[in-house]
Amino acid sequence: MSRDALLLPLAVALLLFFGGAGAGYVFAASGDPAAQMLLDTVKEGVFAQVADDAPLMLAAKIFLNNLQACAILFLGGATFGLLTFFILFSNGLVVGIFVNEIIDTLGPLGLAAGIVPHGIFELPAIFISGALGLALARAMVAELMGRGDAVAEATRMGGQFLRIVVPLLVVAAVIEAFITPALLQVVI
Repeated sequence: MSRDALLLPLAVALLLFFGGAGAGYVFAASGDPAAQMLLDTVKEGVFAQVADDAPLMLAAKIFLNNLQACAILFLGGATFGLLTFFILFSNGLVVGIFVNEIIDTLGPLGLAAGIVPHGIFELPAIFISGALGLALARAMVAELMGRGDAVAEATRMGGQFLRIVVPLLVVAAVIEAFITPALLQVVI
């Protein structure tokens, strides 16, 4: 699959994620208690598991968590994209809620310090994984219509996932575990 063939799925992935993020931000800013409940649930579930980890262990856990999320985004294409659509939007929703919370507590500089260093690697990995999932859905539809081979396309896309997404996730996890906490200490 050529890079050009991923442009439309990438655009859709970006729209879904940022649409969800915008909705999450507005949802949290509205003061709806459900937004705070969702935020608390994520904090208690995800962050409680890594709160006291050494940076190397934290990097490994972050990497594995993000790898799992990205793999599901990609393989979610096998549900004709329904799972990929849902995960992109819902992850965006949670990010939007967190962005609202971070801006309220740490301000824009805290947001930049907490997200930008690792986000410049992690977010593209998420978007590319989503685009691959949507492209896989398109390949499945094409095969059903007798115009393609979804297995061959999935194999090619799997190679792209390994060559592009996995290294981005490694770099993002290392930065998030080792650099982001130090930056936040400077800002806070």
